[in-house]
Amino acid sequence: MEIDKEESKQTTEDIKICIPGMRISASNKETMSGAGTYELDGYIYTYLAGILKTQYDEVKKANILSIESPKSPSVLPQMGDIATARVIAVNSRLVQCQILCVGPTVLARPYRGILKKEDIRDMDKDRIDPYKCFRPGDVILARVLPMTELHAYHLSTAENELGVVIATAEGSPQGVSMVPISWSEMQCPTTLNKEPRKVARVIPETINKEFVFASQPELGKS
Repeated sequence: MEIDKEESKQTTEDIKICIPGMRISASNKETMSGAGTYELDGYIYTYLAGILKTQYDEVKKANILSIESPKSPSVLPQMGDIATARVIAVNSRLVQCQILCVGPTVLARPYRGILKKEDIRDMDKDRIDPYKCFRPGDVILARVLPMTELHAYHLSTAENELGVVIATAEGSPQGVSMVPISWSEMQCPTTLNKEPRKVARVIPETINKEFVFASQPELGKS
């Protein structure tokens, strides 16, 4: 199958906003992963939030898919935004996070976020155990709520589409991410250990098993 090089070189057509863990294309000789993406089991996934770009590589004779994720010091989380955050600490009342991205934009620095127990799910709020929904190190999607205190953004994962997108089980080999087996549980593909989570409903069938802390060293910092 011949590739229309002129059409493939265009980088502004079919621009798509991506979040970490999104499956964007099949992987083959004509379509390969580039910066901000990875290949797994015949498909290309994203590990950054940003804009999907397609560039034709003359040497490889293939379209290279990459994620453009510019850092902007002027961007701040706003009420209603979807934020990508890393869980720092969990207790019986709330979850402490670092907000890393707002929509497709990687922030110039992380911002402190707080996810209260009553904002984790839309149902059974009184019976929610935050530790059965999130663990330190998890990468989550959350909606920004109105600020009620000066030094932290309030977050919510009550919507079905929000919650954990990347997580590693306790005792799993470093960098091996769990895969969702339901909307309330994830499993390590190596050890088969299962752990409860509030799983976001945007996760692809198979999530990357090794990129998170290797490709984003800042996610490993507390």
